[in-house]
Amino acid sequence: MIDMLEQADRRAFLKIGAAVGGGLMLGLMRPSVAVAGATAETAAELNGYVRIAPDGIATIMAKNPEIGQGIKTMLPMLIAEELDIAWKDVRIEQADADARRFGQQIAGGSYATPLHWDPLRRVGAAARQMLIAAAAQRWQCHPAECATEPGMVVHAASGRKLGYGALAGIAATMPVPDLNNVPLKPEAGYRIIGKPTPQVDIDAIVTGKMQFGIDVEVPGMAYAVFAKCPVPGGKPVRANLDEISREKGVIATFVVDGSTDAPAGGLVSGVAIVADSWWRAEKARDKLRVEWDGGAIAAHSSAHFAAEAARLFGQPATAVIRKDGEVAKALAGAARTVEADYFYPFIGHATLEPQNCTASVIGDKVEIWAPTQAPARGIALIAETLGIPEANVTVHLIRCGGGFGRRLIADPMVEAAYIAKKASRPVKLLWSRKDDMQHDFYRPAGFHRLKGGLDASGRLVALHDHFVTFGKDGKVARSADLSASEFPAQLVPHCLYESSLIECGIPTGPLRAPGSNAIAFVFQSFMDELAHAAGKDPYQFQLDMLSEPRLLPTGRSLRPGSAEKVSFDTRRMADVLRKAASMSGWGKRRLPKRTGMGIACYFSHLGYFAEVALVAVSKDGTPSVEQVWVAADVGRHIINPSMAVNQVQGSVIDGIGSALFQQITIEKGGVVQANFNDHDLIRIDRAPIVEVEFLKTDFPPTGLGEPALPPAIPAICNAIHAATGKRIRSLPIDIALLRA
Repeated sequence: MIDMLEQADRRAFLKIGAAVGGGLMLGLMRPSVAVAGATAETAAELNGYVRIAPDGIATIMAKNPEIGQGIKTMLPMLIAEELDIAWKDVRIEQADADARRFGQQIAGGSYATPLHWDPLRRVGAAARQMLIAAAAQRWQCHPAECATEPGMVVHAASGRKLGYGALAGIAATMPVPDLNNVPLKPEAGYRIIGKPTPQVDIDAIVTGKMQFGIDVEVPGMAYAVFAKCPVPGGKPVRANLDEISREKGVIATFVVDGSTDAPAGGLVSGVAIVADSWWRAEKARDKLRVEWDGGAIAAHSSAHFAAEAARLFGQPATAVIRKDGEVAKALAGAARTVEADYFYPFIGHATLEPQNCTASVIGDKVEIWAPTQAPARGIALIAETLGIPEANVTVHLIRCGGGFGRRLIADPMVEAAYIAKKASRPVKLLWSRKDDMQHDFYRPAGFHRLKGGLDASGRLVALHDHFVTFGKDGKVARSADLSASEFPAQLVPHCLYESSLIECGIPTGPLRAPGSNAIAFVFQSFMDELAHAAGKDPYQFQLDMLSEPRLLPTGRSLRPGSAEKVSFDTRRMADVLRKAASMSGWGKRRLPKRTGMGIACYFSHLGYFAEVALVAVSKDGTPSVEQVWVAADVGRHIINPSMAVNQVQGSVIDGIGSALFQQITIEKGGVVQANFNDHDLIRIDRAPIVEVEFLKTDFPPTGLGEPALPPAIPAICNAIHAATGKRIRSLPIDIALLRA
């Protein structure tokens, strides 16, 4: 089989990446030497994504990291559809990080579908055209006389057929078609897209054979742990390294002099211990005694943040995010006003697989095996830290045991590379669960003081939000901002969003549906409050706001690097609201005492979602989410329905867990929580029935990893109000407030 890396200079491949100035760039590199034909031992490469063996089996490269979202299956489905091959004859290989071949390789932002829907289908279509050209050459006919059936080219006039395996060697020498002009299949001809397809790794996962990052082993490998200051950015002053170096199995121990203000994922200070097993390294760390200098951040705490928020609420806001009309005047003249304070805490990613990375450094060459969502970021930081060219860093993408945004940060990759170089041997760096919990990049907490004004007819005419969030040196922290287009902005004549900053050194970062996972709770819960104050059904209250079909600018790009902007379509949101209400029997059910239904909707990551939750609250205050109905609009095509439903259900369950259990508490600058006993996740016995329906609309397909999560939380909280009459304005839900 031709090795893709060694033969890159003599085959055609496609490069997909962000074009300068916006949009996608589809670059074609022509082969400088003809590709050898297939033999019994080799397969012919038609492009950088597809190679076909003599037996007709097509191997398709999966370019993006797999973090459980099914992308390793879905993206090859796009190629296979247009290649016109039976799915049973497809084999999938995980690509290494290689920007030259594959462009951007990242798992984040629910961008995989919108970025690749068109380009990867064209990859498959181009390969199919090359196979047709090969057959036409063999038959001495015009390519237009030929067509394809799954796995073969046919000549209808003569009845001749040739399998792809017999044609691949010749096809690989054919000129590569212009990607912009290759014919694509009509939707009616789809055999793979839209068909439920199991994940390609499912058998290995359920039988325990799947290799995750934590399972990687390389020859001569040692094991490393890395002790860091409990306070972010802290540095070791002194440590008992001589004593630790004498522990059984310890190979090396040393201080890492990193930065106190490293870029996201950069090398920070700490103490590394390298041993002949992880257990011995971890046991040696138990005896490690370090005096840390935590700096100014050691004074930070959750109580301090709450006190600062209260102080800032008593002062004018320091920044204006959005201002429409005259809010103060409109509120003063409103028939009724509603005021409420909302809070959500820091939370951790809590991936079931702790952070890890295996690294080998030989001279100025680095080889990495990493469960990463963003390999390019890791490559850049490793190169910068070690002072080597980025081209000298090779990253093998290993399946992630959960990501949720945590593995967009490259700190384990940088740490492993640095320790491997210092130890002069390959090392596997493995964080403990406590490391993972206490050295995260957290979903930032936030405080909101809201005031809404209703006119005599119950219409929302004024809305004010004073948002107290976190930042550093006057800049808002990562994932801690509020969009100027946040719903219901542009639908309320008088709207003022303002903010104030609390100085904070706690590292923050993206967590599944960044920003939206918290903001939706606040705004959609407050919409429910306003509806009740107006004497209206919450569903009808929001539907009335969306009744006029409008495209509202969001100011956000359609995709990274794109000049095309996203608009919020009120008609699409109204349609999913209607669908969710219909699915759930909204307003038609007779419910038992202390049982209620709540509704919420939200637009994020290009997806329109409305959700209804059915919640029962026991007399001791424990809420039980019995069922959730989800209506979604993510465009015309659901590429893999089984994974699509799985993603929505998982997002809803994720949202329930964050509403019921999860919070990170800061004391003396460090994180209190250390494991799942104090940062709990939802367990299977608490997971509800989640019914999902997709509205097929005439829009390009969009992603599903994130947009189903945000409305789940307010739907639950609104249902709790319907069941008990008590408002949830602070997360996680305090059951003591709900006791009968």
